[in-house]
Amino acid sequence: MTRERVVIDTNVLLSSLFFTTSTPAQAVDKAVTNAQLVATTGTLRELIEQLMSPKFDRYVRRERRDALLQRVASLVEIVDVLQPIRASRDPKDDKFLEAAVHGRADVIVTGDGDLLELNPFRGIAILTPAKYLTRET
Repeated sequence: MTRERVVIDTNVLLSSLFFTTSTPAQAVDKAVTNAQLVATTGTLRELIEQLMSPKFDRYVRRERRDALLQRVASLVEIVDVLQPIRASRDPKDDKFLEAAVHGRADVIVTGDGDLLELNPFRGIAILTPAKYLTRET
């Protein structure tokens, strides 16, 4: 049996860091345990920029943010974007669609309404963290 392939939105990853028992944190743990995480350099760049932003200094120590980055980097399969995708109302969300399509993902986990409204996208489920937790694989 092949492992499910999952793209996780930056905001879900950030929520899992700040709220370690939250639904997003549980969804990230499920994906890390049971699936193959998929990303592009664009999605990873956004995560790095957000995590290293000084606005988070007062909430989470830099060491903890570095640890999350190392954890994600060690688990993620980085895929190349062979062709740009322009489908979301918010162009900044297209990078997650690109990661999913080019990474042959089964699901995108996000709380972003612009992405959720596209569910399914080219056969890829786009689910909230709560719906991902109840998803049968």
